Amino acid sequence: INLHDVSCFNTAALHNLLYLYFGILCTKMNEMEVERQIENMCRFIRQEAEEKANEIQVSAEEEFNLEKLQLLEQEKSKIRREYERREAQAEVKKKIEYSKQLNEQRIKVLVARENAIQEVLMEAKLKLRDVSKNPANYKRLLTDFLVQAARKLKEKTAVVRCRQVDLILVKESLEPARKQYAGLFHEEAPVLTVDQVNFLPPPAQTGKDDEMSSCGGIVMMSTDGRIVVKNTLEDRLKITYEANLPVIRARLFDNEA
Repeated sequence: INLHDVSCFNTAALHNLLYLYFGILCTKMNEMEVERQIENMCRFIRQEAEEKANEIQVSAEEEFNLEKLQLLEQEKSKIRREYERREAQAEVKKKIEYSKQLNEQRIKVLVARENAIQEVLMEAKLKLRDVSKNPANYKRLLTDFLVQAARKLKEKTAVVRCRQVDLILVKESLEPARKQYAGLFHEEAPVLTVDQVNFLPPPAQTGKDDEMSSCGGIVMMSTDGRIVVKNTLEDRLKITYEANLPVIRARLFDNEA
């Protein structure tokens, strides 16, 4: 429409046409403004969303790091407690093992000492076999044994038992023993009878350790057999050994580290 050509339009129509033209123009301008504002609003909302997302991400990372640190510390603490527990168990086990080894060594030492003492005792017993090889000295020893046994028995009559190889020497020692008894204790000596049926074990064979053998000496008993006094060389050795055991140990082991 050519607005300059107004000859064909009356005034009212022209007003209407202008109103319509300017209405369309304003409408187009309003649409552009709306689109521009919408774009601005979208940019603003997008920016706000990005900033919020960044804040959420930063907060999440902080919470994650804090949670990770807490979990790490918990695991460290758990590992430390487990290590301390195992270390304590290892220490207890070590002490038990040390105590066990120490006790084993002590037992070995005690066994070795006892073996050494028994060797000394065995050597002394072997030397006892030589006592009866000197008849004169052995006869005097038998006399002393008879006096000691009679005094300890304190019976009016007694039976004497000896080795079969010592039978003659014991018979020859009876009267000297009775006289010695009367002289020492100023009382009548008991009547002594030698048992010629039951004898003490025989001497050991040369070079053999026979527990059923006897080195010599006598055994005196009451006539009814209820009271027995053993005065053999083995019994005297046993008494001497038990009485002097502390001295023996001191001499054998005092210099040990």
